[in-house]
Parts: sequence; C-alpha cells; structure tokens
Amino acid sequence: MARQINSIFIVDEDLCYGCGACIAVCPIDVLILDDRLAVVDEEKCSHCEHCIPACPVFALSIKGVQD
Repeated sequence: MARQINSIFIVDEDLCYGCGACIAVCPIDVLILDDRLAVVDEEKCSHCEHCIPACPVFALSIKGVQD
C-alpha cells in the first residue's frame, strides 16, 4: 500500500504497552520502542499497515488529518 496523503500514523499511548509485535512485522524498520511505547518515524513510514493487525491491543491506526 502506498503512503496515504494527508494521513498520519497514530500510536494510542493509553493502549500500547510495548510488546513489540508491530516492530517485528515492519518491513522498513520505522518503528522502535521508547520506554515501553511504540514510536514511529512518521516521515519514513510507508503506511503499509502491516503493523496494525499485529497489535494485540489495537493501539495502532492511520488517521486522516485536516488541512
């Protein structure tokens, strides 16, 4: 999937507990763990969405932004 225009990758900090499942499936290694929280390099993220179904607590999403 190509990067989604006017969208950003979101990590719900209230849900993420740092299991690393998303990091394991990221094909371009733009996710890291920082103090038990998944953090994405948004500018490099391709929005492929491989990580979203891998998250056991549904903490990941891609949301549209308003200009």
